[in-house]
Amino acid sequence: MTSPARGLGRLETVLGELGRVVVAFSGGADSALLGYVANRTLGAKRVLCVTSSSASLARDELADCRALAIEWGLRHLVVETNELADESYARNDLDRCYHCKRELMDVLAGPARTEGATIALGVNLDDLADYRPGQRAASERGAVFPLVDAGFAKRDVRDLSRRLGLRTWDKPAAPCLASRIPHGTPVTLGALGRVERAEKALRALGFRVVRVRHYGESARIELGLDELGRALAARESVVEAVRSAGYRHVTLDLEGFRSGNLSRTAVENGSARATRVTR
Repeated sequence: MTSPARGLGRLETVLGELGRVVVAFSGGADSALLGYVANRTLGAKRVLCVTSSSASLARDELADCRALAIEWGLRHLVVETNELADESYARNDLDRCYHCKRELMDVLAGPARTEGATIALGVNLDDLADYRPGQRAASERGAVFPLVDAGFAKRDVRDLSRRLGLRTWDKPAAPCLASRIPHGTPVTLGALGRVERAEKALRALGFRVVRVRHYGESARIELGLDELGRALAARESVVEAVRSAGYRHVTLDLEGFRSGNLSRTAVENGSARATRVTR
């Protein structure tokens, strides 16, 4: 772990060398820190934060991106992407994220050309150890990872964000809704909408770390370990919340939330070879 002051200095140096950037801005802790520091370092005229709006992005997350841009004085653009039109994405094999990120990079290429800027993604060192084919697609299209180049692990991102007073410092990770659908199960508008409604209903009950894994008519809920007891105590409300989204069967995973466990399980079962990006 690096000290926040030294980490900030290194990140500012990396961004200064880039000069102008288009930040892929999802509103999570990583891209939020990157967008904030880039804007502070380079100035709003040389930083454009771009959020991709698609069926796989929860509407609450899109609203939060817009709110952050207003709070921090970011130049912000929302672009439409349509991953579902790509059969390679919709069939949901282990390279789904590759096809998604390829679509995003193609859409960001226009603003990047207009701005004369480099596309920058909020990838940290810990991400490089996971199976994330989207990073490969981004690298192939010339995107850069300033947090990686500045030596930031996830803990560093959260620590510096807290020191800077960013409300995103402890924001739970919120990957795309398609990540809740097991590989091999097609991604559809109906499935994405059902997941989004179920997770929103659970958050309305006060649960903070939430994943609803989609298995057709069945939902498997993953919560933070510290929230499992409360979920059992509020069993009837939890079941009602998830069934209201369209599921018939509701289960609670007693192992709790595990980031990326659907992809990890598929890789471990030999469904595909994991390809990692190193920088």
